[in-house]
Amino acid sequence: MTHVTETAAAPATRTLPRTCPLCEAVCGLELTLDAADHVTAVRGDQADPFSRGFLCPKGATLGHLDEDPDRLTAPMIRDRATGAWREASWDEAFGVIRERLPQITGEHGNQSVGLYLGNPNAHTVAGALYVPILIRALATRSLFSASTADQMPKQVSSGLLFGDPLTVAVPDLDRTDYLLMLGANPLESNGSLCTAPDFPGRLKALKKRGGRFVVVDPRRTRTAKLASEHLFIRPGSDAYLLFGIVNTLFAEDLTSVRIDVQGLEEVRAAAAPFTPAVVAERTGVPAETVLRLARELAAAPAAAVYARIGTCTAEFGTLTQWLVDVVNVLTGNLDSPGGAMFATGATLGIVRTRPFRLGRWTSRVRGLPEAMGEFPVATLADEILTEGEGRIRAMVTVAGNPVLSAPSGTRLDAAFAGLDFMVSVDRYLNETTRHADVILPPPRILQSPHYDFALLQFAVHNYARYSPPLVPLGDGLAESEILARLALAVSGQEPQPGVDPLAAVDEFIIAGMLHKAGLSDRRAELIGTNTTEQRIDLMLRLGAYGEWNPDRLRADSSGGSRPQARRDDGGHGADAGGTHASHAAQGTHAPHASVDADDSAVPVDEPAWRMHGLNLQVLLDNPHGIDLGALRPGLPGLLRTASKAVELAPPELLDDVVRLRERLAAASPEMVLVGRRQLRSNNSWLHNVGPLMGGSNRCTLHIHPEDVARLGLDGHAVVKSAAGTLTVDLEPTDDIMPGVVSLPHGWGHSGSEQTVASAHAGVNANVLTDDSLVDAPSGNAVFNGVPVTLTPA
Repeated sequence: MTHVTETAAAPATRTLPRTCPLCEAVCGLELTLDAADHVTAVRGDQADPFSRGFLCPKGATLGHLDEDPDRLTAPMIRDRATGAWREASWDEAFGVIRERLPQITGEHGNQSVGLYLGNPNAHTVAGALYVPILIRALATRSLFSASTADQMPKQVSSGLLFGDPLTVAVPDLDRTDYLLMLGANPLESNGSLCTAPDFPGRLKALKKRGGRFVVVDPRRTRTAKLASEHLFIRPGSDAYLLFGIVNTLFAEDLTSVRIDVQGLEEVRAAAAPFTPAVVAERTGVPAETVLRLARELAAAPAAAVYARIGTCTAEFGTLTQWLVDVVNVLTGNLDSPGGAMFATGATLGIVRTRPFRLGRWTSRVRGLPEAMGEFPVATLADEILTEGEGRIRAMVTVAGNPVLSAPSGTRLDAAFAGLDFMVSVDRYLNETTRHADVILPPPRILQSPHYDFALLQFAVHNYARYSPPLVPLGDGLAESEILARLALAVSGQEPQPGVDPLAAVDEFIIAGMLHKAGLSDRRAELIGTNTTEQRIDLMLRLGAYGEWNPDRLRADSSGGSRPQARRDDGGHGADAGGTHASHAAQGTHAPHASVDADDSAVPVDEPAWRMHGLNLQVLLDNPHGIDLGALRPGLPGLLRTASKAVELAPPELLDDVVRLRERLAAASPEMVLVGRRQLRSNNSWLHNVGPLMGGSNRCTLHIHPEDVARLGLDGHAVVKSAAGTLTVDLEPTDDIMPGVVSLPHGWGHSGSEQTVASAHAGVNANVLTDDSLVDAPSGNAVFNGVPVTLTPA
């Protein structure tokens, strides 16, 4: 087993396996480190049974990011009088927080402190296991995250349909015959809410086996160029297209519902006005094409509809995500091999006992509903700038840069500047953290463990892999300890003498989990070099494949056959162990039963863990990862709805259909703005990696040549929206439809302390997006379909 500890003596040069933490693809890497612990080479891990050696440009530069010379290596404190920053000790930094934040909450209440969680929290062990402790310590409802600038519509839709917002169906890419993809560009994003390393290879394999995939997008993306067919669509009109497909399925009696649902007739009635002819006018997709898509989906042996960020970050994002699953249900493809299925993660997470509810409370200023305990980030500036009881006066940010990633970035920048106090856990001094009073930097990436608690819930193939730290921590603090000590500091507490605050928290959680499972006497059996690893071990043991899974323990106690997590030979590859063969703070989904329970004997060539169950030692002994088999049907067991059926017609969504229908009569804007994914970028946090700059990774405005000529533009243009104005560099291309322009997000680093990023500053697209516009059910920000005008610069 490869497991670096604090006292391990590193050889001069070694090659070690590690999961890439940079996006949702969870690719396996092999890193070569020298005697000084510098990364000298990065390769794809050929022995990883899920990623099978795939490597993208981002992963190839992991060493550059890991040791970025601009990253912070010690706590920083800002002098408010002069604006000057200085390094500080950890004790001094936590002391400042312990003094200031309790003063603010003592005078103004807990709601006066806001918490913002950025995207990287979904990619770290600390984000998954210790951010919830910080949330509890703050005891505030002023919680915001990148989720409401990204995927919240899908989670709200899933929560209303299935009773659990973490029960998200993903396309069974490796077995489908037909894939309809809307607003997704996985050849550049590597996939999202659909964990699929080597997404390009999987799509090519679909075509090679005679399948077909169709991309619907206002841009002819790299993914669209690979597709069997690409259809241009007007931004923000995806819900109309899907409703046209639903209308056709009903009208032509093409439905084949194979699971228990409620609300079928209500959906039929809601779809009635959206005939192919009606939606064609709104979408720009011809009526005959809408009809054909519906017929092809119904006729395919196995088909899936998948829609992602381009459709989530639009005015009707939740309706679009709902209709994706409606089409999958109506064509008989939900929870069916080759259709849209549910992954079974290996770790035990949140066990939901009651159906998901939306809008349990509302925001102070605009009355926007909470979703999954969060308020929309689109109202964060309102909550800071608007006077009154409950106004946010202090902020804690963890691994986020909302000044660049949230709508109306200029307004949010001004709001942060007016806070009484701010703390940031971040590796950089960036556009957001420059407003902080204290910055607490996490250690190097390779000094932290890695397990993808969140992303493996959305995987297209069941899989598990753990990566221990590859480099000793030295005198610094682990990110988990930073968050544990921060939780104490915001409560005004100091660590007790002789008590490790991280271990104390972990022991409390471990004891509670063991007690709930009736296993309190088995604490000594947990393994790991620290209590964080012991928590992971416990979550694996209690999970669906685990040694202490309740079904397995019941079989042991009764003397019967143990339920097995059986490998599906139709899936990809052999089990890990070296043989090469073949996608947050909310926790993880927690199936109650073990996977594929049956009475069959375990074949003699199967590894021992399949008989005895999964635990951390198994993953340490298999550092390249373990193949847990193809996706399997999970309904009705996964459902947490009150009816115990898929609730196909939630009232909250039918109410929004009224708004969608009313929009049919509204005139379409002459020009609209959409975002753009870039292969060599990831939001705002890879722009300081030199090898990724240049090439296609540039901040330019894509525009159709016809629009350039029509508007008399040349080289540059002034782009104006209701929220702001930018001067941008133009990049004419016929890969975008006329009437649409595209600007990548995450840029705008002028004046940044980050050397590479400031030299390639670009402009902040969210100067143009409007925080007053949200998707009504979820509160998600609207970044696509933003009306703009263009004039010569």
